[in-house]
Formats: sequence, C-alpha cells, structure tokens
Amino acid sequence: NVTITDNGIAEAVEKVYDAVVVVATYADEKMISSGTGFVYKVNNNDAYILTNNHVIEGGNSVNVTFTNGNVINTEIIGADALSDIAVLKVKKSDIISVAEIGKSDNLRVGDTSFAVGAPLDSIYSWTVTRGIISGKDRMVEVKLNNNGDYVMKVLQTDAAINSGNSGGPLCNANGQVVGITSLKLVAESVEGMGFAIPIEVALSYAEKLENKEKITQPYLGVSMVNVMDAYYYPEYSSLLKEYKITKGVIIVSTEKGSPAAKAGLASDDIIIKINDDEVTSVAYLRYYLYNYGVGDKVEITYIRKGKTLKTTVTLGSNSKTY
Repeated sequence: NVTITDNGIAEAVEKVYDAVVVVATYADEKMISSGTGFVYKVNNNDAYILTNNHVIEGGNSVNVTFTNGNVINTEIIGADALSDIAVLKVKKSDIISVAEIGKSDNLRVGDTSFAVGAPLDSIYSWTVTRGIISGKDRMVEVKLNNNGDYVMKVLQTDAAINSGNSGGPLCNANGQVVGITSLKLVAESVEGMGFAIPIEVALSYAEKLENKEKITQPYLGVSMVNVMDAYYYPEYSSLLKEYKITKGVIIVSTEKGSPAAKAGLASDDIIIKINDDEVTSVAYLRYYLYNYGVGDKVEITYIRKGKTLKTTVTLGSNSKTY
C-alpha cells in the first residue's frame, strides 16, 4: 500500500498573494490593456512594481488594483521593449505586501512552480495555477513591435498561463519569485507550455530603469533577411542554391559609415557566425549581438560568393537595433 500526502502549496501562495496586483493601462482615459504585476521592492516611502512592457505599451497612465480592492494610480518609471520589462511606482503606504525574490539558477527541472495572475479577465484576478519547471534556458523566438524578430532565453513551465497573466510572478515551492510570466506558446497542437523571464534578468533591467539609465543595444548597421526566406526572392535564390547555403542571414544593405561597413561587410554577404555562436536567423543574430556591449569587438564569419571569410567589427551605438 502506498500513502501519498500532499498538503498543497497554500502557505507558499500566501507569501506572495498580497504582493500581486492587477494592472490596467489607459490611453486618453480609455483602457487598452490589462495584465498582472507584483511589488518587488520598497525604498524609503516608495514601492516598486514589476510588470511586462507589453502590458503598459501604448498607454499614458496605469493603475493597479490590490487584493483589498484599492485602486491606485502609478508613476511609470520606465519600460524596455527588448527585455519586456516595465517598472511602476506607488507609495509605500499603498501596498499590502512585498514579494520575496528567489533565484532561477537554483531551479531544477521537475521542481514545483506556480503562477499568480489575472488570466483572461479581471473577474479571474489572483488565480493561482500550479505546475512544474518543465525546462530551463529555452530559446523562444518572439516578435517585437518595430524591432522585428528576437530570441529570449526563458523558463518553461506547465502551470497554466494565459494572456492576462503577463507580468505576474512565477514562484517556487517556497513562494519566492523566480520569474515573470511573459509568453505563451499558442498553437492548436500545443498545450501546457508557458514561459517566464528569469528573475535575475528582469531585475537587472529593472535596476537600470529605476536609475533612469538609457538602455542601449549594440548595432551593426545592416538590413537583413533570413536565408530560408530569401529562397523566395529571385535575386538570392540562385546564389543560395549554387553554394548550397541553407541557414544564416543575408545582408541586404549596409548603412554608410556603420560598424559593418567599416569592417568591410557588404550587400549579399551571408553572416553565419558571431564569434563562436552559429547564426541561423535574424532573431538569433540579434540575440547573440545583444549579449555584447557598445564598443566591444566581435568576429563575424560570413560567406561571400561561396568563400567563407572573417572580419572583426567594433560594435556601435545607434537607435537602430541591429
């Protein structure tokens, strides 16, 4: 005979529950989106709330609702589209609780995880869903408004996550926040795959936003197209077939005076590596590129008329993010 005793995770949920808020975003007094957030820090008379950039994007005012029903207007401290992180501020006297922060590095696949949020609609606010950590360091391609394709390294969980959960906490069995729910893989054939930004990554961006630091990414100064997509373009298809190239990024054009141009890269060159990292698409090129800082030197491996060449690029800074 086997006896299984499971007391649930109620105590862990209670630790974080009152720190979770429902976020409502308005543009000219009209609500345009909603999501979730949580209080992660207090400092003097202020309290700070983490949520997703896409929850507040396009709005000019944001309010949050606490578990006691109080609705508080917030100050938008800052937001970053690439990391999908946003920071809001309220008075310390307005909050009920502060979430305890854990470490995603310590997680193991199979560990218990749970999410708290407002899926679908506000009537389901503070819904708790339980699951496990299904995977770590998952590379998920996402589309960013005005910034094209990008790859995010995230945690995977099978705890049910829906659109309104965005910005809410993903917690471990001790009720510590280990990630921010941000993405959901949606397809007819896919069930139970939710994703969260590791808390360490989120907090590193949050700190910069709090300090009003300008978040910049290095750039090459090129326009690009995926090799696989380029097979549909007559000007590229014969070239790719001739040299049997199946992956990488084709440079469509280079900006005059850009880091890429200075390094000798030109139209029709096909980038296949940044240092030792293989570039299979535009999304991955951006991901690897953004691991470096402005002024760093990187080795670009590329193909020109069938020959594999290398060049060193000193990364620049520009409003463009490629």
